[in-house]
Amino acid sequence: MSTYKVLIMGASYGSLLAIKLLFAGNKIKLVCLPAEAEAINKEGARVRLPVKGRKELIEIDSRKLPGTLSADGPGAVNPADYDLVALAMQEPQYRSPGVRELLGAVARSHVPCMSIMNMPPLPYLKRIPGLATDGLRSCYTDATVWEEFDPKLMTLCSPDPQAFRPPEEKINVLQVTLPTNFKVARFDPVRLRRRQDRAAGQAQGARLDLRAARQVGDAADRQLPLRPEGCGALHQGRGALRPRSVARGLRLGARALHQARRLA
Repeated sequence: MSTYKVLIMGASYGSLLAIKLLFAGNKIKLVCLPAEAEAINKEGARVRLPVKGRKELIEIDSRKLPGTLSADGPGAVNPADYDLVALAMQEPQYRSPGVRELLGAVARSHVPCMSIMNMPPLPYLKRIPGLATDGLRSCYTDATVWEEFDPKLMTLCSPDPQAFRPPEEKINVLQVTLPTNFKVARFDPVRLRRRQDRAAGQAQGARLDLRAARQVGDAADRQLPLRPEGCGALHQGRGALRPRSVARGLRLGARALHQARRLA
């Protein structure tokens, strides 16, 4: 099974995505505040999930999963080193010092981006035919932070805010109130510039299409602003934690990425 390096900007809601990706053996880097990074690097990330038929929550410890997890500040990472960047911060945070600069570096790196933000990023909305996005700029705290992005390199998960950090717990603990599925729209099927091949030391282009890892129903499709032919479901299961389904569904198009590399 192919594994990939994923950079996740934001360690609160981003911890949930990280845990799911770790089931598939991927290497994850969380970008967060110093106190968060210290706790995660020392004790891992802990995510508590409800399971149908059980009163108590299940706690998943990132250190016990097949993948590897680490955390760092925005100035200590290079987006070009990763296969995918996930945007997991609240929209106003992207104008913060350090985060803004990292976001700009992400755009210039041309690494594919997947948003799990609380609102769709402006570059994703530009993919919708006929939508006048100039009139939407005032909806964003600072729309200029998105100007360098290529819309064809941006996709979106349907947002699901059913997670919080218990105030009485350590900063590396996240609690989920409902079993959560990330339903992912496909990237625009274009020729994407992939990151430099570390083994061969050569930059190559690849066509990246995150096709369905698992099909979701019409009701799930309707949650997406842009309807694709199929949606990749980063699937935890309906009311039950099924690690094998998670690992299968959370490869983030690993098969498609592998095929894209062969096409390059």
